[in-house]
Amino acid sequence: MNLLKEKVTHRVFGKGKVVSQNESIITIDFENDSKRFVYPDAFGKFITLKNQDVADSLNEVISEKQEQEALLAKKEEEEKQKIALEQERQQQLADRKIHESSQIAFWLDEQEQENVFNDWSSSTGEVQSGPNKGRPNRAARLRSNSAALLTVRPGEQEESNRRIIGLYMVPDMFAGNEDEDGMVPAHENYRLQLTEEESEKMLFWKYYKNNRNPERMIWNSGKYRYYDNVGTVQILNDLIALRTDETAIAEAKNFLDYFIEMNLINTEEIPEADGALK
Repeated sequence: MNLLKEKVTHRVFGKGKVVSQNESIITIDFENDSKRFVYPDAFGKFITLKNQDVADSLNEVISEKQEQEALLAKKEEEEKQKIALEQERQQQLADRKIHESSQIAFWLDEQEQENVFNDWSSSTGEVQSGPNKGRPNRAARLRSNSAALLTVRPGEQEESNRRIIGLYMVPDMFAGNEDEDGMVPAHENYRLQLTEEESEKMLFWKYYKNNRNPERMIWNSGKYRYYDNVGTVQILNDLIALRTDETAIAEAKNFLDYFIEMNLINTEEIPEADGALK
């Protein structure tokens, strides 16, 4: 706003006139001296304009500047808090040892397949023998860094045709060794359901193998298997490459970014999938 030649009054120096101005400094000639002031901050505090219309317009400029400064300060404070929280979280991750195989793959039966994408939770099943027989299994390795992989074997097909139909992250505060009901719920923000076409191309045994019998594709008993953390990165990378819809791709990439962050995975060292299905 151009204030050149405008008449003003200063609390101490009295009456004067604006003789020079730039974006941040204004110069005013008084009777005995010239003074420089910060523009527009000095107005309203020490200096008043004689022309009320000009003063009103300047007040609008000052108000807008103050709002911008307040928003900037708020943004900077939020960023500082975000950085502090991230540093705290990173320290927490560093302080606890992340198990190299803390991901879980579920075998879903027909009823579970119908409900899983409504309930977004999976059962670990029951203990089959011993003093805890009949009680829910506790997936003790599961923590907030864990992903749950949903798999099915269609009809009477061979085990090698087991498909991945979805995956989700467990909630932030979930701990498998504290779970009482054997249910593993989904994080509210990180859930992926594969289409039928995607599922047909995403075979579980491409990413998983039993280290004792690496060439055998046999599930046998039990509702779940633990698998390697890097396996989830491989699965998500393949799913992203498979998808063509931009929204679906972004959803999977968001999941992948979160998973990598939670598991402190170096993405430059991801090997090719090395499951039993080659």
